[in-house]
Amino acid sequence: MYLRFYGFKEAPFNITPDPRFLFFAQHHREAFDHLIYGIENRKGFIELTGEVGSGKTTICRAVLASLARNVKTSLVLNPWLTENQLLRAILHDFGLAAKGRDRLACLETLNAFLLEQLRQDNNVALIIDEAQDLAPAVLEQVRLLSNLETDQHKLLQIVLCGQPELSQRLAAPDLRQLRQRITVRYHLFPLTEAELKQYIEHRLKTAGWTGDKIFSDEAVRRVYHYSTGIPRLINAVCDVALLAGYVARIRRLDGECVSKAIQQLEGGS
Repeated sequence: MYLRFYGFKEAPFNITPDPRFLFFAQHHREAFDHLIYGIENRKGFIELTGEVGSGKTTICRAVLASLARNVKTSLVLNPWLTENQLLRAILHDFGLAAKGRDRLACLETLNAFLLEQLRQDNNVALIIDEAQDLAPAVLEQVRLLSNLETDQHKLLQIVLCGQPELSQRLAAPDLRQLRQRITVRYHLFPLTEAELKQYIEHRLKTAGWTGDKIFSDEAVRRVYHYSTGIPRLINAVCDVALLAGYVARIRRLDGECVSKAIQQLEGGS
C-alpha cells in the first residue's frame, strides 16, 4: 500500500528470511562466518543459537546461498518429525529414494550418497532449524548421523539452529555424547542501537529507497527501546510505522508515529 508513496520497489520490512536483506552487524557476520567455517572445514556438528526473531533463519538462508557449488545441502524447517520422517526429508532434499521405508534402508541410501559425494570431492551439509523442538529420539538419530564418516573426513556437516533452549537441552546428561561432538558454537546477540539505525537504512536502500532518511533519530530510539535490537520486532514496528506515515501522508517519521505503531502492535486503539 505504501510502496508507491515512498518509492520502494518492494516492502523493506517483510519478516520472511530473505538473505538479500541480511544486514551484517558484528554478531551476524560472526555467526555467518562460524557456519561457513564449520561446513567448509568439515567440522561435523555446528550449533547456532539466538533469541526468537534474532535472525538465525535468515543467516542460515544466506549461508546456503553463499556456499560453494560443491557443497550439497539439505534444510529441515519442521522439527516435529519422527526419526524416519527426518531421514526421508533429508533424502528428499538430495533427490534420493530409499529402497525401503525402514530406518536402515534410509541410512544405507544416505551413506552411499555421502561416500559418492566424497569421491567427487563434494561436501554435504544439513541444517536443522528450530532444533530446540526436536524430540529426544530424533536428537539421538541426529547424533547417529555423525557416525557417517571415514577415517579422515566427516561425511555430513550438521548445523543445529535454535533458540537458547537448545543449549539447555544439549546440556542434559543423556545428550552429552551429542554435545561433546559440537566443535563450532555461536550465540547470536541482538543489534545495538547504532547497528539498528544502520539496519533500518540498509533495508530501506535494499527495497529501493534513494531519498533522505525516513526515520528520525527519535523514531529510531523508540524502535530500539521497543524491539531491544531483535530484527523481527524491528521489522514489525517499522512496517506499521510506514503504513501510518502513508495514511498521514508524511515522508519523515517521528517518534510519535513509531509510538502509535507500537500501540497498534500491542493491541491498543
